[in-house]
Amino acid sequence: MTDLKWWQKAVFYQIYPRSFADANGDGIGDFQGMTSHLDYLKSLGIDALWLSPHFPSPFIDCGYDISNYVDVAPELGTLDDFKLFLDEAHQRDIKVILDLVLNHSSDQHPWFIESRSSRDNPKRDWYVWKDGVDGNPPNNWMSCFGGSAWKYDPATEQYYYHFFLTEQPDINWRNPEVKQALWDAVRFWLDMGVDGFRLDAIGTIFEDPALPDHTSKYSQFELYKAFRFAETKEEREKYAPHWEAMFRYQVEQPGVHELMQELRSIIDEYDDRLLVGEDDNIEYYGDGNNELHLAFNFPLMRQPGRLTSDWIRANQKERLSELPPGAWPCNTLNNHDSTRVYTHFGDGKNDAPLARLSLALMLTLRGTPFLYNGEEIGMTDYMLEDIRQFWDTPAIWLYNMAVDEMGVPAPEALQLAAKSSRDRCRTPLQWRNAPNGGFSPPGVETWLPVNPNYAEGINVAEQLDDPKSLLNFYKEMLNMRKRTPALIAGDYEPLHNEAEDYLAFLRRSEEQNCLVVLNFSENHQNINFDLETSAINVIFSSQERESEIDLEKLSLAPFEIFIAELA
Repeated sequence: MTDLKWWQKAVFYQIYPRSFADANGDGIGDFQGMTSHLDYLKSLGIDALWLSPHFPSPFIDCGYDISNYVDVAPELGTLDDFKLFLDEAHQRDIKVILDLVLNHSSDQHPWFIESRSSRDNPKRDWYVWKDGVDGNPPNNWMSCFGGSAWKYDPATEQYYYHFFLTEQPDINWRNPEVKQALWDAVRFWLDMGVDGFRLDAIGTIFEDPALPDHTSKYSQFELYKAFRFAETKEEREKYAPHWEAMFRYQVEQPGVHELMQELRSIIDEYDDRLLVGEDDNIEYYGDGNNELHLAFNFPLMRQPGRLTSDWIRANQKERLSELPPGAWPCNTLNNHDSTRVYTHFGDGKNDAPLARLSLALMLTLRGTPFLYNGEEIGMTDYMLEDIRQFWDTPAIWLYNMAVDEMGVPAPEALQLAAKSSRDRCRTPLQWRNAPNGGFSPPGVETWLPVNPNYAEGINVAEQLDDPKSLLNFYKEMLNMRKRTPALIAGDYEPLHNEAEDYLAFLRRSEEQNCLVVLNFSENHQNINFDLETSAINVIFSSQERESEIDLEKLSLAPFEIFIAELA
């Protein structure tokens, strides 16, 4: 295991800066708050942090509309606050990677302000500008956040392209000056000592320069509703091709892999840094050494409802078999854009044990696990009840589209918007059973409402004092993984492929062999494992167990997590 890189051994924890810890009492999380809780993260067993965007931003898309690539959002603190946070994290042997948004900037970025000032401005070609056709946009391309992907600018009588919001104009990566400016920004943070980047929306960096019309037969609203809210795998698969057809000329275009190789060459100038892609396309690993180090296994988290052993086995079989030689897997079950684990994979009855199984899965599968802040205490989605509380612009667009253009009653439209809104999983971290969940002082209006279930034991302070809490389970499992080499470095070998209620697999390394069995059922399981072993050492079980274990007659309790070393 000594030849593994730090990011192959690490457990990552994503921090959503505005929602982690508010140190100055303004209702918004900040770097002082993050710094003050580094000891908490260290005690939890976290090895590395991924920060969602911390850059200056008008916050039209919650920080993913960047107006300065080499500074810190003033509401989060100063550049010195960031440097202190980074230094304090490194003193605790915690790595830090940043979110890097390369596809677009904010329309408030000085580059775009110059670009739109006149057709002959030196920065005009830093963005994608095109003439209209017969008084209409250049083509029928859509923004993935709703409406046309083209915005008319009356001052210069051209349209600019935006795959996301109108306030997020796409950067023209075919311009060498743009590339140099952004590579300079990358080096700025690497020189400061950050340990790498998570790359946002890399698949949208280039678009087809011929600008052909898409041929989807559905309206965007119909597809958004059908595809995004699919209740079953079959329903999702039915509409997926139509969703892809709508954007086929705007994503995964030629040139992106060469660009990632260029970025990798910059990263490799520095000692032991990391690139993680917000994309499940295995092609972003390149040959295993020349593009990204990690690409998220998003298909794993797309299981509708409770996780099943069949789903996980199929995912691992496909994913691991397609990786190029030397590539390393990367698993997650949620993030700032997707519903929380407790809500998504729960069933309303067995949510607590299912949340523990979800963590066990992340820590025992082959690859680097990414966790999201608040999962360790079982935070749940919070469905906002007033459209005026929303920050998530696409959800607001969906609400307005439903009411104004589709005639959907406002209460039903609000439910649609709340269900789709990313606000539901971005609410402030719940630190104590106190007003505002201890995130901000009493009487302060937090930037998003705090989920009131902080008063029901879903907070850090109360769970720290409860040996049987989810938080202490996290600490126990994370520490167990650190001292179990096979779970970090071992190969993955599935067992009992026909089992419907439980998942069983081996993790084999040079140092150790481990058997992992996860019972996803509310029923007892009596299992016969025909494995050659002279001794069995139970490393972890979520149930009280006798010391003698017979693998030919292994009995698992409902939802049990069982991990044993085989000698």
